[in-house]
Amino acid sequence: MSALATRTGAINLGQGFPDEDGPAEVLDAAIRAISDGVNQYPPGIGMPVLREAVAEHQKRFYGLDVDADREVLVTAGATEALAATVLALVEPGDEVVTFEPYYDAYGALIALAGGIHRTVPLHLPNFQPDLNQLRAAVTDRTKIILINNPHNPTGTTFNRETLATVVELAHKHDAIILTDEVYEHLTFGVQHIPVATLDGARERTVTVSSGGKTFSTTGWKIGWLCAPAELVTAILAVKQFLTYVSGAPFQPAIAAGLRLPDGFYSDVAATLRAKRDLLMAGLTRAGFTVFEPAATYFVVADAAPLGYTDAVEFCRELPRLAGVVAVPISAFCSRGASDEMASLVRFAFCKRTDVLARAVAQLADLR
Repeated sequence: MSALATRTGAINLGQGFPDEDGPAEVLDAAIRAISDGVNQYPPGIGMPVLREAVAEHQKRFYGLDVDADREVLVTAGATEALAATVLALVEPGDEVVTFEPYYDAYGALIALAGGIHRTVPLHLPNFQPDLNQLRAAVTDRTKIILINNPHNPTGTTFNRETLATVVELAHKHDAIILTDEVYEHLTFGVQHIPVATLDGARERTVTVSSGGKTFSTTGWKIGWLCAPAELVTAILAVKQFLTYVSGAPFQPAIAAGLRLPDGFYSDVAATLRAKRDLLMAGLTRAGFTVFEPAATYFVVADAAPLGYTDAVEFCRELPRLAGVVAVPISAFCSRGASDEMASLVRFAFCKRTDVLARAVAQLADLR
């Protein structure tokens, strides 16, 4: 869809990347690091300055005590953290359970490891799972329960009851919980609940996050995971043969970002929330049914009221109809969209306000 946006000159509200730079403190720290010669291989596990900042962050925001030397691994973005974990822990024939829709990398990584992908559908209007369906999906064959919270593509967050059920099932079936929390600071009026904070979760949870979303530095690809030391050791053995290391001058810069005051984090969420509201209002005026996201960069809208029951067809036509690109939710489903999801479209609002305003004006023509 990004290629379609480039080819047609349409406004790209498909791919989730910001079009503005992150905080000056973070950018300046990267420039200083480059000037100071931090340009060679960092330690395989990650530079101490970033591992220590991650540990401080987990304590500061969530009260979690993490050993920076043994329980933190720096990766080439969250995607590599997910890839290294799945490849380290999943053997051919093992099952991995995710919610559906799911971030598209999950299906590919499970297949690469030779695993079997089991999904639990999320249901409208709030994109929440049926806990009985979740219980039925997790069995003694399950090696990993992979949770994305806050959730891409729907923008939903999962409540404590759902997360506690995941922990309960992981214990019952001796599974590992792999939790992708890259949007942890981009929530709107709800508190993020890390899975690792729940009773009984810490010893079997791999928590993944990154600096790309929070600090608008998606191109730097600096991520990390926190996990018990024995899991970090296993995952590092795989990570060594994926990228080995990454982003030396960007690691101290992201560490500087993690140490920014609380006001930075609240401002980022407030700014993004205003952009969300601008796009939601425009989509509603254009005739979509809009589902309000509690977090992330994304809002989901239903094109059915505009006469489109197939979101794929609609998204292919949208550049011609309104000069805007979006992504069908079916792109995040394993066998295409269910009837419930078939007409749903994801729009990204992590763009400049003037770009969103222009997109809203163009979308108004759809009505």
